[in-house]
Amino acid sequence: MKDGFFRVAAATPEIVVASPEENAQRIGELIREAAEQGCGTVCLPELCLTAYTCGDLFHNQALLKGAERALEKLMEETKDLDILCVVGIPVASQGSLYNCAAVFHKGRLLGLPAKSFIPNYGEFYEARYFSPARPPKEIVFCGQKTWLGEGLLFPCENVEGFTAGVEICEDLWDAEPPSIGLAKAGATVIFNPSCSNEVAGKAQYRRDLVRMWSGHILAAYVYADGGSGESTGDMVFAGHNIIAENAAVLGESQLFSTGLTVAEVDLEELLFERRRTNTWTDGEIMGQIRIPFRYDRTTLERFSPRRRFSRQPFVPQDPATREERCQLILTMQAQGLATRLKHISCKNAVVAFSGGLDSTLAALVTVRAFDILGLPRKGILTISMPCFGTTERTRRNAETMARELGVEFREQSIAKTVLSHFEDIGQDPANYDVTFENAQARERMQVAMDLANQRGGIVVGTGDLSELALGWATYNGDHMSMYAVNADVPKTLVRHLVSFEAQRLGGALDEALRDVLDTPVSPELLPPKDGEIAQKTEELVGPYELHDFFLYHMLRHGFGPGKIYRMACRTFSEDYTPEVIKGWLRVFTRRFFTQQFKRSCLPDGPKVGTVAVSPRGDLRMPSDASAALWLKEIDEL
Repeated sequence: MKDGFFRVAAATPEIVVASPEENAQRIGELIREAAEQGCGTVCLPELCLTAYTCGDLFHNQALLKGAERALEKLMEETKDLDILCVVGIPVASQGSLYNCAAVFHKGRLLGLPAKSFIPNYGEFYEARYFSPARPPKEIVFCGQKTWLGEGLLFPCENVEGFTAGVEICEDLWDAEPPSIGLAKAGATVIFNPSCSNEVAGKAQYRRDLVRMWSGHILAAYVYADGGSGESTGDMVFAGHNIIAENAAVLGESQLFSTGLTVAEVDLEELLFERRRTNTWTDGEIMGQIRIPFRYDRTTLERFSPRRRFSRQPFVPQDPATREERCQLILTMQAQGLATRLKHISCKNAVVAFSGGLDSTLAALVTVRAFDILGLPRKGILTISMPCFGTTERTRRNAETMARELGVEFREQSIAKTVLSHFEDIGQDPANYDVTFENAQARERMQVAMDLANQRGGIVVGTGDLSELALGWATYNGDHMSMYAVNADVPKTLVRHLVSFEAQRLGGALDEALRDVLDTPVSPELLPPKDGEIAQKTEELVGPYELHDFFLYHMLRHGFGPGKIYRMACRTFSEDYTPEVIKGWLRVFTRRFFTQQFKRSCLPDGPKVGTVAVSPRGDLRMPSDASAALWLKEIDEL
């Protein structure tokens, strides 16, 4: 309810078969607990007021009337709670019985969405009792006029982007779930009261289904599953609750547990995704009914988001997934370069090899590309060009890695050439200004380009995505190349890719790569102090873990600086003060806007992730766009 964050809950009560009053009491306890935790909504399982496993008792009037009375009492006892509730209940109307969800808020029964697809296969016999949903009609239930049927939407009038839709259990498993139409009509959060029995292997399938479906319809999906207390005469129920958002699982219960599963969905992100994806088109459901509701102002004001995010959004947190991702990205980089080499009939490449992280990754990728093409690795020239800031540590690592990789290594000092250039342009060598630094970077690129010409080869670029975002690259220096293999790899991911290769390759190469990872990130353009690196990038432009966090959420989700700041404060609270985060966010924003001209003329390079800054790929941004609006928002934080 702030910054687009909205807290939701899926709940599994322990129930008693055919005891609506007792079940309503336990449901009420969970609703109250969800409200106390600041949830805006809570979804409970399919037919939980009666139990899903009542069998032929669903034909009995006593059970149906008992469920209606229990719901009426439940709504009365929770009317002081400002929370939207979705509770499974059987509803009889004229000559049919429907498997419904009662959607209510502060004692008001908003509607009774009915199940569309009634399973009658395997262990399911629902067609024995229930009819499929029909177009909406007005009925009186629990003493209130309400709507029963399909196509019901529940838009919130004072929470931007929140419209609720409901489908029930089997509806999700059908080839054309009702949630397609509900989402197209504006539903951003789909609730699914379910009672899915457990069999071996089903939990993983269910999890994947909910997760991927939320991505398919660009929505949040709240799946509440029946569990303890359901009859085990023929089936077992595990209470598997899942909350997903745009193909990511935000919350999940343990199997065979009861209680709440709580997560915060991001409505702002969902709306951004729908606007960004131009193949998404809003639509209307034939005969749809919209039943609006509102939260109290005090409820919205006291809501405080708690959701934390990955400190490294470009890097998978799960070790197995991370290893798989590293292998894939390295292969994509190498295949991109291999395709370019093959296209231009090129058998030689030059890498300006400083012994730092980025040039190390570029060399590793180039070796992979040559192996793919079956070309001898000696066709790769790694050239170290020491100058005023080069340390023995990085020079030694470059030589060791080149030897172990089996590529050609050459060391060519550029100090004399740069000093000669300083004399030509009247630059004082004792003045360590931007000219002092950039002259070295441009001379290195000139040497690399000319050597590539001599060998009939190409220069493989080393600069990464984080540097491009900050403009931390010398224009027509390390900014340039003939193919930029790292251009879409952020600094936080570069580390993991190099670490992955160190583990895979082992031996002396592993030792050298580990030392590269332990070396402070530096362009090494200023003279060292006592033989150690004097110029540390992260002390100058800020921590890359923060900048990558800012970059990801700005470009991937379109968030403004205020929201990103508050997200970062929660996520990095143990390491950075709000003042420090604000300061580096200002640096990032200012540099991102002022340095766009460097990104507007990037060399070719492969896109490997969901965020890219190539003008031919994801980012079409004018170089003279003003940052004033963004900086003003930061200054007002």
